[in-house]
Amino acid sequence: MLIRILAFLMFLLSILYMPFWFSFILFLIGIIYFSFFLESVVLFFLSDLLYGVPEIKFLNIPFIATILSFIILIIVEFLKKKIRFSK
Repeated sequence: MLIRILAFLMFLLSILYMPFWFSFILFLIGIIYFSFFLESVVLFFLSDLLYGVPEIKFLNIPFIATILSFIILIIVEFLKKKIRFSK
């Protein structure tokens, strides 16, 4: 539990102070390592609230990072159950 809290704090700091690609790499590591790492979706929502701008290439959707992180979380959790990677 302590590792998950520390990962949450590290991910929060990366959302606030690091580039997006670094936070995305931490997100991928977090969802692979932890079971149902929903904290990352919440933090990407915070990132979208702080830095998100609707763009034409994303159909003017303002919360594209939140939506994509949720979809990736669901897909990875489904794959972890299929390949029996997690407990």
